[in-house]
Amino acid sequence: MSERLLRIRALAVKELRQLLRDPRSRVLMFVAPVVQLLLFGYAVNTDVRRAATFVVDRDRTAASRTFVQALAAGDHFRVVGGSQRSNDIRDALDGGRAIVGIEIPAGFARDIAAGRTATVQAIIDGANSNTATVVQANIARFAQWHGRDLLTERAGGAPPAARIDVRARAWYNPGLSSRIYNVPAVIGAILMLMCLLLTSLALVREREVGTLEQLIVSPVTTPQLVLGKTLPVILVALVDLALITTVARLWFDVPFRGSLFVLLIAALIFIVGGLAAGLLISTVSRTQQEAFMALFLVLLPAIILSGFLLPVDAMPPLFQVLTFINPLRHFLDIVRAVFLKGAGFEVLAAEFTALAVVSATILAAAAWRVGRTLRGTA
Repeated sequence: MSERLLRIRALAVKELRQLLRDPRSRVLMFVAPVVQLLLFGYAVNTDVRRAATFVVDRDRTAASRTFVQALAAGDHFRVVGGSQRSNDIRDALDGGRAIVGIEIPAGFARDIAAGRTATVQAIIDGANSNTATVVQANIARFAQWHGRDLLTERAGGAPPAARIDVRARAWYNPGLSSRIYNVPAVIGAILMLMCLLLTSLALVREREVGTLEQLIVSPVTTPQLVLGKTLPVILVALVDLALITTVARLWFDVPFRGSLFVLLIAALIFIVGGLAAGLLISTVSRTQQEAFMALFLVLLPAIILSGFLLPVDAMPPLFQVLTFINPLRHFLDIVRAVFLKGAGFEVLAAEFTALAVVSATILAAAAWRVGRTLRGTA
């Protein structure tokens, strides 16, 4: 074994022993994530407005166009696309471009003119159960209010004899259980918390116990130190991932329709970014108290801007832009899609690319700061 690998192994073994020797640390690393998953899985809830809507108009009449215009005019729906093919709804929902698909069948205007019940199909992305429930209720209200106005107008001002019958189905989460949507997101939040917590104190602890000076004068290079500090935490994080994923599947009965390999690759990229962020915090903090405070200054905005608590589409435009530099946002998109939709690399290519770019950028910044620390210029 080369001298470089020996140094990395020695640092990794030393770091792993330091992590595992304290019983309280073991509880923090392996019990606390499961407890947090149970708490968040039962307690977390979300809401949404201006649902992205894809419209398939197979009738192509003035009545159907008026219906779509009235749908988009309110505050509950935002039409993001349309076509004349029913299969395009599946593509829009699978690709995440829309959360609800509206199909107006041929004969819509004819049924209204004849005084018959006009049927409109609504297909909702049920992966987000809370959103699906709200959208379902909003569609029903829209059919009652705006549809009544449309029918009254078509009837020449007389009360309409017909009504619009909306038949809605929720895909990916037919029961609209909030846990099925929230629990996969909790997995990402817990992983980020553990990564930041275990690495943000790394160099600060060395400084406080007086061993940082030994690292500075040692022949250890920056890459060797980064690997030595992060490899044990990567192992711990993967164990945590296995634990909380098992609890999510067996305790909360969250369906897992995707590939474990896809989830593992995404988790590894995300964990590297989280560990790098923790190391970055460690290099700019002088004491463990400072590092702990900085951890929450990073963690809370990351959770808020990830779509964990509030949908990204409902945020102001500036904050929607800020979410793109948040690795947790991209990881949650991947986790939810893998768990609930069975999505693979071909569907999640954009999310994987964004996650890899953000994680690599944070890692480069952390390596630069660690190098300055080792040279004693921080």
